[in-house]
Amino acid sequence: MEIIIMENAAEIGEAAGKLFVKAIQKKPDIVLGLATGASPVPTYQYISAACQKGEVSLRDVRTYNLDEYVGLPRNDKNSYYTFMHEQLFNHTDIQEQNVHFLDGNATDVEAECRSYDDQLDKAHIDIQLLGIGRNGHIGFNEPSICFTKGAFKVKLTESTIDANSKYFDENPMPHYALTMGIGSIMKAKKIVMIATGSAKADAMAAMIKGEVTPVCPASILQFHPNVVVYLDKAAAKLL
Repeated sequence: MEIIIMENAAEIGEAAGKLFVKAIQKKPDIVLGLATGASPVPTYQYISAACQKGEVSLRDVRTYNLDEYVGLPRNDKNSYYTFMHEQLFNHTDIQEQNVHFLDGNATDVEAECRSYDDQLDKAHIDIQLLGIGRNGHIGFNEPSICFTKGAFKVKLTESTIDANSKYFDENPMPHYALTMGIGSIMKAKKIVMIATGSAKADAMAAMIKGEVTPVCPASILQFHPNVVVYLDKAAAKLL
């Protein structure tokens, strides 16, 4: 696991953005696993700017998002579908048929999750981008008694709801989500994690220095052969 500590989120966004741009330039049909939340936004801004300047093209890139809320219309301002389009896709030349999400409104949730797992098994993600929750969750794999394998419907913890509810100013935040499983995340050839802010310090210490346990789902990354972690000084203060 490579740990890179930087001054702030802006520096991390540039560094991680350069990593992704170079990877896309090297392999134009690269398959990316993408994350939502505040942490990856500067990275998406860097990629978007590079695309607009003609330095890179996302036309043949395929993406698979980690998760989606259950019960939100796809075009709701707080859906992760909308988030990804507003923060990245709308500013690039990526083709809509190449972006993939779990359907949080699927009538048969188990069938939807199996279908997503099948797609992931065939896609072979080259780089998976991750953030981390205050409680150590990745995707919406919350602390548990066992590590998950494939995609599933999860009840969000109060910690996660408290952290994310600030974005829901009109409607109450959903309490369930569909998420890629830990097993699928670990199949990615390379994993890039971004964590910023002192609120993530405990989770980062548990992930990097603690025992591997589903109580801190991100700790499983200690077993992955190719992980790069970008931290600002606040998130790294307990390391």
